[in-house]
Formats: sequence, C-alpha cells, structure tokens
Amino acid sequence: MQEIYGYVRVSTREQNEDRQMLALGEMSIPEENIYMDKLSGKDFHRPMYQKLLKRLRAGTLLYIKSIDRLGRNYEEILEQWRIITKDKKADIVVLDMPLLDTRRGKDLMGTFLSDIVLQVLSFVAENERGNIRQRQREGIEAAKLRGVRFGRPPRPLPEDFGQICGRWIAGEISGTRAAALCDMPVPTFYRKAEIYKRKEEEGV
Repeated sequence: MQEIYGYVRVSTREQNEDRQMLALGEMSIPEENIYMDKLSGKDFHRPMYQKLLKRLRAGTLLYIKSIDRLGRNYEEILEQWRIITKDKKADIVVLDMPLLDTRRGKDLMGTFLSDIVLQVLSFVAENERGNIRQRQREGIEAAKLRGVRFGRPPRPLPEDFGQICGRWIAGEISGTRAAALCDMPVPTFYRKAEIYKRKEEEGV
C-alpha cells in the first residue's frame, strides 16, 4: 500500500492551519504522517519539513494544499521540487492546482507542462511576497507622513540637563563626564547637546 504524507505550513503561531488540515484530511492521510511547521516560508530550514524529507522515497506520495505552503522563494521551491521528485523519486500533489500532480503525465509532455506550471506559480508566490513587503514599506512611509511615530518614545531629558550641558560648553567637564551625569550614552549626549545649543542660540 502506498505511503501517503501531508505537509502544512503557517507563517506564525497565530495563524490558523484548519483550512489546510481539512483539505489533507479528505485525502485519508494518517494523522502521524502530516507534518506541520509554524514558520516563515522564506527558506527550507524548518524542522518538520526536514523530518518529512527524510521519510520520502520512491513510491511515496506527498500532498500540499497550495504551492506557497511549500515555500515562497522561487529558486528554492524549484530546487526542493527537484529533490523530492528526481532524487527521492516521490510524487507530489498540489491540491489547489490539479496540473501539479506528478502521478500523471509521466511522459515528456506531461513533465514539461508540470514544470512550466510550477515555475509560473513559484514566480507568482515570490512576486506576491515582494509586493507584500513593498506595501508594508509604503504603509510605513504614509504613516510617517501623517505624523505616526514608530519605535520607543524618546527618553525625557534629565531636569538638570541644561545645567550639565552648560558646564560642558564652558569646558568645566568632559563630554564623557557630562554623559555619565545625564545617564546616557556619549553619542546621545553630544547629539542632544547640539540640539540644546542650537535652541539656546536661536532663543527658542
């Protein structure tokens, strides 16, 4: 009897894997043969995927819900597909894309069509990842233009900063000593001291 496996991947622990599990459940895959990673698809350094890979061999069958569950890096998806189908001689079925079923079309034309579809889908998956990053960058830039601040709020200056800064300007103490008195890193003191001096000169 043919050994059947399934692979599930969600990017974060907060994401829900139910949709993938339900789809694989319809394929009558033994529960112990379903491997799941809750990790990014940017590479294939995933513990459960690596365990699964060791189990695959000639005659075994792997089901995945969609090609982007396998991964999101175009070149690495193609490389893993080659390892599974050529080196391991196992079969893969992508449930969302019936053309990606290596059990059919074992002849040259079938393999050729499968390879073309795989390359197109892999490219689309990686391109979408790039689009998501671009949208995130654009969203951050738009938020900055609206005045939204990112990161931790700036630490307030100590009450005696002006006095300490004045002593440093007068040459009474070094910048290192002034920074220590203000309980801040030396570069931070110099940056804030320059702003303070400028405001004093402008009478702000």
